[in-house]
Amino acid sequence: MALRKKGEFWYGTTSGDTQAELRSYSVANRHEAVRFAVSKCDCGCRTFALQTDEEAGVAIRTCTDCGQEHLMGDSASNVDEAAPEAHGCVCENDVFELVSGVSVHEGTHHVRWYYIACRCVECNLVGVFADWKCDAGDAAAFLAKV
Repeated sequence: MALRKKGEFWYGTTSGDTQAELRSYSVANRHEAVRFAVSKCDCGCRTFALQTDEEAGVAIRTCTDCGQEHLMGDSASNVDEAAPEAHGCVCENDVFELVSGVSVHEGTHHVRWYYIACRCVECNLVGVFADWKCDAGDAAAFLAKV
């Protein structure tokens, strides 16, 4: 399904829809995301609760099946000074599928900006829930940790 707008929000049904919204947001932010990854727990689950602290550059996803918490990207290096807050959807649900995207420094594969987009599993709202400047080295290694 393609993205569709209802009121002020966008809705979709696939990770491709979420990625499309992330790309659009990143272009408007002038740091276009060019590499993407879908979050998946070690147990195989693809739905999570999400907490972030954009100022500290920290994101934590919690698996809805096994409860495992996972620091996303390079969050482990910043978690000590963070005060993460939980995200919720406009429908009051707090369970999401997550797609991460990064922009890179020109001519390199080094992360410049990090985006986390969510799709609500209840109402299918898609949006970028967190983003921040992030000089984190190799994009492939970074996205392997989302």
